[in-house]
Amino acid sequence: MTTITNRRLTMTIAPIYRFCRISGLMVTLATALTAITATSATAQSSASYPNHAITMVVPQSPGGTNDIVGRLIAAELAETLKQSVVIVNKPGAGGNIGTAQTKSAAPDGYTLLMTVNSAQAINPSLYKNVGFDPIKDFIPITMVGSVPNVLVVHPSFPAKTLDEFLALVKANPGKYQYASAGNGTVNHLLGVMLDQRAGVKMEHIPYKGVAPAMADVLGGQVPIAFASLPSALNNIRQGQLRALGVSSEKRSPALPDVPAISEKIPGFSGELWIGLFAIAGTPPNITNKIYEATASVMQKPVVQNKLTDLGVELSFDTPQQFKTRLDGDIQKWRDIVKASGATVD
Repeated sequence: MTTITNRRLTMTIAPIYRFCRISGLMVTLATALTAITATSATAQSSASYPNHAITMVVPQSPGGTNDIVGRLIAAELAETLKQSVVIVNKPGAGGNIGTAQTKSAAPDGYTLLMTVNSAQAINPSLYKNVGFDPIKDFIPITMVGSVPNVLVVHPSFPAKTLDEFLALVKANPGKYQYASAGNGTVNHLLGVMLDQRAGVKMEHIPYKGVAPAMADVLGGQVPIAFASLPSALNNIRQGQLRALGVSSEKRSPALPDVPAISEKIPGFSGELWIGLFAIAGTPPNITNKIYEATASVMQKPVVQNKLTDLGVELSFDTPQQFKTRLDGDIQKWRDIVKASGATVD
């Protein structure tokens, strides 16, 4: 009786077992086919990139250097890539808000970030929580260009040259004030760097933005400032400010008679660079296509002329060169921020 019962049980279970094995195989095949289909779709999408509009996020306000450059590049990229490139400004917290929001976009090349080193290389050391990782969350595409800051003084300031300026402030520690757009901004940290490397001591006067800072320098209330070259160039040309030195490693073509500060203080360098990034995880063939298109745009005479007129020095960094630059800047500014004692909640 037991034998007959076991045999019947076996005969009942066997077809179910065979069905489960077949079903399992079907599930496995279905999963594999789904993966292959998804991979094929991704490959086709990458190959046809771009097939719709691209968003370029600028995490600073309209009208600034980065916004002006971004709009110029976006217009030319649209022509090169045969798709519209739309600028979206997301300012706030020194660029942190827009950058943090952008990191969550799909890594498909249709959302790009055009930003500056103050946000990408300085803020991670300055703010307690920036909301993004500049290395892990983004892929460097290329540095579009750099903008030197220029050491300017009011025309009434007694020093007429960089040598005279350095001698004067060194002989009078703490006497002279310099204005900045706020604690931790590039024009603040350049003053800290000058104090460190020239052995001088100036008093820092922070303002809530570039406009009020420059208004007081132009009015003579505060005699000294580091200002981005595009923002100060007209005032310099009109004699409202005196340029004593530029913060780039070499002299600026826009001010060929003004020395680089590094000529007197070796190693002094602090430019505002403007760079293009993709979202981490974007396929290499897409990032390569974006880089090649941007490099092509940067070689157009109309683009070069417009950027030069703005005081922007062009760059043709490869992605690897740009990454190396970013890594070096993060370390350099980390040291400067630490020395300044500046922090932002």
